[in-house]
Order: sequence, then C-alpha cells, then structure tokens
Amino acid sequence: MNTIEPNTIYTSEETQQILKVSKSTIKRLLKKGIIRANKVGGQYRILGHEILRAVSPVAEEKAVGIYRRLKERTKEAIKDW
Repeated sequence: MNTIEPNTIYTSEETQQILKVSKSTIKRLLKKGIIRANKVGGQYRILGHEILRAVSPVAEEKAVGIYRRLKERTKEAIKDW
C-alpha cells in the first residue's frame, strides 16, 4: 500500500501491515484508544483517518505535551515527601 486513504476502512491486519507493527501492538493501540475503531462481527474496522491521526506529528506533539505536564505534576506532588 502506498497511501492511506482517510475514508477507507481497514482491518486490524491491514493496519498492522501499514504501520509495520506486531499484532500485540495493534491490540494495545486499540485498547488504549490511540487508534479508535469499531468492532463489527468480532473484528475491528479502522478508518484511514484514524491511522493517519495516530502517526501524525501533531499527535506525537500532543502526547509529548501530556507526558511533560504529567511529569511536572508528579514532581510537584512528591516534592514534599
């Protein structure tokens, strides 16, 4: 596959091949909500838009920002221990 079409529906196996990750990693991404999907007949269906969102630099920047804020709050919380 050369491009990910935003309005195309992909299976978890196709998504796994696109992202070049293991089956367990796909399961983890789905479970944590990093990639949103709908379950149809016991199988996940993932919109191309969700795959693009998960791998976009903007999503990574947001994740880094969340991590940094959490780290700072944790430091503040344990500072007086």
